[in-house]
Amino acid sequence: MHMDNVEWKTRVDLAAAFRLVDLYGWSDMLATHLSARIPGPDDHFLINPLGVLFEEITASDLIKLDVDGNILSDTSRSINPAGYTIHSAIHIGRKDAGCVMHTHTSAGLGVATQKDGLLPLTQMALAVIANTGYHDYEGPAFDLEERDRLIADLKDFNILILRNHGLLTVGKTVSEAFMWMYRAERACRFQLSFQQSGAEAQQIPGPVQQISIERSQKAISSSGHRPIGEFEWPALLRKLKRQNPGFDH
Repeated sequence: MHMDNVEWKTRVDLAAAFRLVDLYGWSDMLATHLSARIPGPDDHFLINPLGVLFEEITASDLIKLDVDGNILSDTSRSINPAGYTIHSAIHIGRKDAGCVMHTHTSAGLGVATQKDGLLPLTQMALAVIANTGYHDYEGPAFDLEERDRLIADLKDFNILILRNHGLLTVGKTVSEAFMWMYRAERACRFQLSFQQSGAEAQQIPGPVQQISIERSQKAISSSGHRPIGEFEWPALLRKLKRQNPGFDH
C-alpha cells in the first residue's frame, strides 16, 4: 500500500488507539468506531472495516473514505453505515476534529441513560463536565439528516454524551481524543460507583466547582503543565508495544 508519511503516521496512531480501546475494556466486539482525518487539502478520513476486532486492527487495515462515503482504499471490506453517519458528521462540521472516538461501555451507557447525565460529584467529573454536550437518541444512526443535529449539539465541546447510546470524543489528534475518552469514561465509572453505594452525596460547593473546572482547563491547555495527550500518548504506545504489538503493520 503506497502512501505518504503523514497518512501512515495517522494510520499507526489510529490503529494503536483501537487496540488501546480494547485493552482498557471499552470495545464492543465489532460495534462502535474510531476515525481520524488525514492531514492535507482533501477531506479524507480513516475508519475501521467491518469484521475486524479492535484488538487485531493494524494500520494497513484501516479504510480511507471521503466525506461522501466513497471508499478510497483498495479493499474488499466494507464499513458500518452508522459509523459513517456519525463520523462524517463530525469531520464535516468540525474542521479541527483530527480524531473522533465513539464507545458503548457500561459506565458510558450508565450515565448516558440518566436524565441528569454526568453529575458534578467528583474532581474527575469536573475535569470534563465543562467540555461536555448532549445529543438525544434518534435510533440507529442511519439517517444522514441527523448529522446536522449532531454537529449542533457538539458545538465546540470535546465530549458528547449520546443519550441512551454511549460516549463520543473529539480531539485535534488521536492522542487528544483518546485522553478525552479516558477522562469521560473514568468520570462515568466513578459516578456509577458512588450511586451503587446508596450513600448520601457530599456535594461540592458551586464556587469550588468553578475553581476546579478552571484549574483543570489550565492544566491540560497548551500552556499548562500537562497538555492533554502530549505526555500520555508516548507512554501508552510503550504499554501497547509490550502487551499487544503489531498495530503498526
